[in-house]
Amino acid sequence: MAKPDSNSRLLSAESLAQIDVEIAKYPADQKQSAVMAALRIAQVECGWLKPELIEYLADYLDMPAIAAYEVATFYNMYDTTPTGQHKITLCTNLPCMLMGAGELGEHLKKKLGIGFGETTEDGRYTLKEGECMGACGDAPLCLHNNHAMHTHLTPEKLDELLDKLK
Repeated sequence: MAKPDSNSRLLSAESLAQIDVEIAKYPADQKQSAVMAALRIAQVECGWLKPELIEYLADYLDMPAIAAYEVATFYNMYDTTPTGQHKITLCTNLPCMLMGAGELGEHLKKKLGIGFGETTEDGRYTLKEGECMGACGDAPLCLHNNHAMHTHLTPEKLDELLDKLK
């Protein structure tokens, strides 16, 4: 595994060790296959993927920086701009919309005072639209910080979630 220059280290030794575990899952000449996991690990540590971090990971994985950027900007789970402490991603694909996600989006916008793609002034919440999260039978749903799924949402359940996150 490539070892980063200590002068340019952007991630902790723990995160790099986690990335090394992901790299080891692939043949030695296919390190770039771990890019999605590496981006996730880096985002968990740093909060978002600034350009220098994406380039650092590309170098660590022996891949062109543009290829890492392509992955980081294609999937909505990666944040290439700062987000609030609590990122709420509401699924707005057809099954969720049919089950009320449109109304829930309006409820969240009103409650938080922001639109999709925006962050509250206090930096506490970011509201995002999300693509299908693969749990259509549990619609409508949202993700909190890409890791906790909340299903069968109602305005009351969203209010409870926001109260817990205060």
